[in-house]
Amino acid sequence: MLLTIDVGNTNITLGVFDGEKLLGSFRVTTKINRTSDEFGITFREILRSNNLDYTKIDDVIIASVVPNVMHSLTSSIIKYFDIQPIIVEAGIKTGIRIATENPKQIGADRIVDAAGAYELYGGPVLVLDFGTATTYDLVDANGAFVSGVTAPGIRISAKALWEDAAKLPEIEIKKPEKILAKETISSMQAGLVYGQIGQTEYIVKHMIEESGYENVKVVATGGLGNLIASETKCIDIYNPNLTLYGMKFIYDKQKK
Repeated sequence: MLLTIDVGNTNITLGVFDGEKLLGSFRVTTKINRTSDEFGITFREILRSNNLDYTKIDDVIIASVVPNVMHSLTSSIIKYFDIQPIIVEAGIKTGIRIATENPKQIGADRIVDAAGAYELYGGPVLVLDFGTATTYDLVDANGAFVSGVTAPGIRISAKALWEDAAKLPEIEIKKPEKILAKETISSMQAGLVYGQIGQTEYIVKHMIEESGYENVKVVATGGLGNLIASETKCIDIYNPNLTLYGMKFIYDKQKK
């Protein structure tokens, strides 16, 4: 079995593949400092609790945008799984050619999302990831990563509201019943959710127009992606496990 580990700014997402089948995905928070022992024991326990035998893990691949966890994380895989993990980094085969001015600036998360979307849906494809940041990445028909837009994620925007405005409370991020809010909480929810929908529609429209590409598939992923995808016609597909599949496809390319 293959263990995929996606290290984001907010969460670490684990995926377990048996051949082509995703057996399960699991999340732990990134923002807790852990030793290699804590990582190893946590991962083993998550697998055991979900009836997955960690001793059957044959390979591990990691994509990370958080460099300061990598030493402990990599050490934990070596110590507790007896595996030298594959790291998604410069020089690895991904199936995606980076055609931007500075390829090294493109994060591993965006590369694996692009690889997943291109392999699953073909190109041209516009990949939206609603994570800590909201990213919009365009891949052409030949698998070249040609452009990307980065915007504040909906949680970052929400946090800015309640931390920087003295009288605004911390709220649940969800779509209110209507946009014509009559009190503070629903007014914040309306601004956050409908604001994200409007941003998404505008950026998607203009990226496609400027590219000149036809028949662009728009694929969304990320924790809050379904909330936005269900409210706009500009998103064709929502795949919550796109990043994990992208890592699986990249792993397969290393073995060919």
